[in-house]
Amino acid sequence: MAYYPVFLLSLLVVVATLRGIHAVEYIVTNNAGSSAGGIRFTNEIGIEYSREALTSATDFIWNIFQQNTDADRKDVQQVTLIIENGEGVAFTNLNNNEIHVNANYLGDYSGDVKREFRGVIYHEMAHVWQWFGDQNTPGGLTEGIADFVRLKADLAPSHWVQPGQGDRWDQGYDVTARFLDYCNSLRDGFVAELNKKMRTGYSADFFVELLGKTVDQLWSDYKAQYGN
Repeated sequence: MAYYPVFLLSLLVVVATLRGIHAVEYIVTNNAGSSAGGIRFTNEIGIEYSREALTSATDFIWNIFQQNTDADRKDVQQVTLIIENGEGVAFTNLNNNEIHVNANYLGDYSGDVKREFRGVIYHEMAHVWQWFGDQNTPGGLTEGIADFVRLKADLAPSHWVQPGQGDRWDQGYDVTARFLDYCNSLRDGFVAELNKKMRTGYSADFFVELLGKTVDQLWSDYKAQYGN
């Protein structure tokens, strides 16, 4: 029996090594109390599932963004998830890497709430790890990249627009995610490379540098491909 702690410690060291010696602590708090959403979170989602979703999201995003070493990533030591009674769906406070999920949204959701919750977590965790072009990246592109992550994780909800739909490339969320998926099909790893370029700034010329066309030309090609 005395050997088990040593074995477990060795196993943890190996896991830490495989993960790049970058251990992120995940804290989950349910502040929604006895509200319908708070109770549904406790009964159908729970703290442990939430931690697993946060961990899996981080690993998935590091892979999608090609952030293979600590030098490629932000120095994030801790991410806190707070379930609370509020408005909307969720938001992330990047000053302290806090993800806030609205329990009322969870309580009212009529579909598979665990899958929807996981999709929301992947979107919000993308905000934690993505670069923002020194705050110059268009908001629509920022949200589009987060939804691109959700799309590639096969967590897109049924109400999203279909490929080719939308009015502008930087409309944001699902519209921009679909467009980025098209761009990524032209150059595998495009979104990862775009994100890397936005570490220190933003320019629409990034699209030309990576794909040889302006973003407006790419949007026109994308719309034409789907007959829109």
